[in-house]
Amino acid sequence: MNHANRVYENILQTLPSQDNPTPMVRVNRLNPSSDFVLYAKLEWLNPFGSIKDRAAAYLIRDLERHGGLSERRGIVEPTSGNTGISLAAMCAALGYRMRAVVPNRVPLEKKVLLRIAGAELDVVNDDVCPSPGMGEGSINLAKTYARAQADKYVMPNQYENEENIRAHYETTGPEIWRQTEGRLTHLFLSLGTCGTVTGCGRFLKERNPNMRIVVVQPSEGHDVPGLRNVGQLDVTKLYDPSLIDEILEVEYELAYGRALDLARSEGLLAGPSSGLILEGARRVIERDRVGVGVMICPDNVFKYVSNMVKHAPKLTEGTQPR
Repeated sequence: MNHANRVYENILQTLPSQDNPTPMVRVNRLNPSSDFVLYAKLEWLNPFGSIKDRAAAYLIRDLERHGGLSERRGIVEPTSGNTGISLAAMCAALGYRMRAVVPNRVPLEKKVLLRIAGAELDVVNDDVCPSPGMGEGSINLAKTYARAQADKYVMPNQYENEENIRAHYETTGPEIWRQTEGRLTHLFLSLGTCGTVTGCGRFLKERNPNMRIVVVQPSEGHDVPGLRNVGQLDVTKLYDPSLIDEILEVEYELAYGRALDLARSEGLLAGPSSGLILEGARRVIERDRVGVGVMICPDNVFKYVSNMVKHAPKLTEGTQPR
């Protein structure tokens, strides 16, 4: 497909690929070492606003290949927001039904976006990041729908489906390798379903076993929607610790402060998970000093305005007439 003129038959043709990568932008003012080149890969420039577009596209294509979807049979999926939004928008474009099961603590902006995209919504009293070993009500409820109404719903299951890994092995990883011209020394990212870290890590380690995969995780009890730390990965079967060279834990409050820094110092309107990753990247750069790194920015700040105000209440100053 020719992406030069940016004219398409439908929105799904704008999904990323090696020939249509999401952009990478150099981080300048927030990079603590002039001998280390740090890029931010702007995943919010995917058509539906987050890195989850990649996995969602692969999940849907796989279901279509195997005859799992029809006008009468749609998708049900547990989500902390982004995957559900991607699936809902794609289902709308393809004419499928979508039901999203979300934890109550998911930001209101994400719940409304799911409704805007046409998803039926079930909200359960889950924490965004439940205690280790605890079952998640959102996952369990989605599985119940898929079992009890198998003629109406199929659950792709982003937490267990290998298509999630394949999406990043075939798109995100190759894009990063090509965009850095094979000079990549560090990849900085966070954990959720672990599709990104496993898919990217597998591809990039095959090209350069010496490059470092650095996971930045929030402290326990955090309030960064969609992220997990290693102690909370019991719900996913996609985590491969052999690919990870380093795990840094960052106080979750810094996620919001660094998101503000990205906006005010670099003009990058990234979400709090990107702020968390930036803080981890800065710590590694201050230690290693030399290299070429990429920090994956999963989404933008627009879906987290209410959370940003919660953690930085002064943001509302001057927003009312005097």
